[in-house]
Amino acid sequence: MGSNQDGFLYNWTATTLSKPPLIAPARQFTYPMHIPGEEDAMKRGALLLDVKPMIGANFLATCALGFKDTTLPSGVYACPRPDDLLALAGGYAYLVDTLNPSRCLHVPLQPVTQLYAAPANGLLFLAGFHTVAAIGANGLRWQTQRLTWEGVTISGVKNGRLHGTGWNLPSDKEVPFSIDLESGKHEGGGYVV
Repeated sequence: MGSNQDGFLYNWTATTLSKPPLIAPARQFTYPMHIPGEEDAMKRGALLLDVKPMIGANFLATCALGFKDTTLPSGVYACPRPDDLLALAGGYAYLVDTLNPSRCLHVPLQPVTQLYAAPANGLLFLAGFHTVAAIGANGLRWQTQRLTWEGVTISGVKNGRLHGTGWNLPSDKEVPFSIDLESGKHEGGGYVV
């Protein structure tokens, strides 16, 4: 069992590959799986991972890039559930159960622009252009309503709430918001209709 820089324990190892291995493992998985509109996703490129769970054989995970924009996050992250792995590939997020890699959630928040870990609260937060999603020990816990006209910045967790800012179009200013960690309901934010 390991612990990454974000403080979550994990029961797997993952190596990022620059190209497919000459001898591929017997188990291979491609994400996303059969999503309408994503038929050409692999043409943008992919994040290739050799994943070794604590129990069972290793597998090759091919995670399609959401976008070719290099400013969007890509990488592998531990999650609140030690057997889960979060792969970020060009702003697309894939929550993979390493013990059963055919079970993968393509997180509906697209693109992910920021990742924020709160191990003391057992949550991993993903921010996008307009909303925030939370991943807990049982997978995707909630996704907020729209918080901003454009751009979410997470600043931290305090008193059971996630805090951040989002842009308000009429005032052209960053406006603070806070989100209840349990329900995902927010107060404030830059999106007011």
